[in-house]
Amino acid sequence: MALSVVYAAGTGHVVGALALTGASTLPDVASLVGPALPLRVSLGSGRTATLPLNARELGVAAADDEPGALADPLAYAVELTAEVLPRPKPTLLRLATWKDGLALATDGLTITVPVARSGLTKVVALISDEQDTHVLAGEIPAGDTEVKLPVTLAAASEHGVLVLVGGWAGRLEKAKVL
Repeated sequence: MALSVVYAAGTGHVVGALALTGASTLPDVASLVGPALPLRVSLGSGRTATLPLNARELGVAAADDEPGALADPLAYAVELTAEVLPRPKPTLLRLATWKDGLALATDGLTITVPVARSGLTKVVALISDEQDTHVLAGEIPAGDTEVKLPVTLAAASEHGVLVLVGGWAGRLEKAKVL
């Protein structure tokens, strides 16, 4: 068996992992996930939010055996090489975890990471909203720890949220607009 991962091309976060048997070459992303990879989060009371990641925004890579990636893929990332074509290295990076720092309001999502980085940090967030999904992108400036991504949401509503911040473990959870 060989470990293969599906990752978000913009941030490198692993969003899915599978052990393939008998495959001599990696399948393309669309053959693994279809047009989108649905990530689901429970909203309680039998409700589930589905956050679809578009296959065009995903990549697939062979990775060194890392059992933790099968159980908690959002805790890992691929690292792209700077060769002729960007290619993922086989070793997965274990990402730093963070628990607080997501604030959903009627006018946007504020993301605060625990430690500032020396360069720009890419951020991608998906927010469920009834039948729609808001896809937000931004950057945390060098030396800063926070970014606010604008989106309009109803007061006191509950949403599924996927947040991918470069260098930090991904977060998939339920959030309430405060």
